[in-house]
Amino acid sequence: MKKSVVSKEYQNLQKEIIALQENWKESINPESIIPNLDKTAMSAGVPAAALTSINFEISLFQQWIKEINELLIKHNPELETKLAGISSLVNEITAIRWIDEAFSFNSVYFASFAEENGLEEWIPQFLAETALRPYLQLTAEKIQHEIIHAVPGAGCPVCGEPVRLAVLEDEGKKVMTCPRCLAHWNAKRIECAHCGNDDHKTIQFLSIEGDASSQIQVCDKCTGYIKVIDTRQYLSKPSAAMLDLNSIHLDFVAQEQGYQAVGQMKETN
Repeated sequence: MKKSVVSKEYQNLQKEIIALQENWKESINPESIIPNLDKTAMSAGVPAAALTSINFEISLFQQWIKEINELLIKHNPELETKLAGISSLVNEITAIRWIDEAFSFNSVYFASFAEENGLEEWIPQFLAETALRPYLQLTAEKIQHEIIHAVPGAGCPVCGEPVRLAVLEDEGKKVMTCPRCLAHWNAKRIECAHCGNDDHKTIQFLSIEGDASSQIQVCDKCTGYIKVIDTRQYLSKPSAAMLDLNSIHLDFVAQEQGYQAVGQMKETN
């Protein structure tokens, strides 16, 4: 297995964030999440979480933002001045807006919020996304038994995150897994998650020198790619979030060769 290009310090930070999220998830009232599994909408690619009634406890969300700040500062004291005042900015109205915009991946809103409040661009969306994930993960747990497959190009069937990671389990069974909400679903070994192409002539697997456990599946029809990790070679299986982080070198390789994290059909004359 190839050594991760991500620093040990950042890996440790992410492990602590994941542990925090697990603790936060325990404090969510399961009854506050009421799924509405509209099969017609889901078959059209609408994420199940968008159909789910989630009663967010805003004070919890605000508390989690404070805890993330404290963890970031513990790992990097230089961030203290950059994160000062964040908690006072995230009042109830702002927290509700952050939840909505993080859910819909609205990076434009967060970039604007950062600029208006003199923050580094990455900070608001990182904090909001980190605090949102326990709700998404609990939603995924509640409806996992209904998640059989995904609509190509629609992203994760639970949270809508662009599909980018698959693991090989048992006898080589390919299972798509979402680093954001941790939902998982079976997929054909030869199938593009972005456009549904299953023509073996236009789907390739790129191997990485020195990394026997990983491949990149690329589609020449839509130029999309996903990372495929053979977790049978791991003594203990990391979480999907850590697998995604530690395989970021595969993203670099794929994108350097012209493939995209979200596939797009090529224009034909």
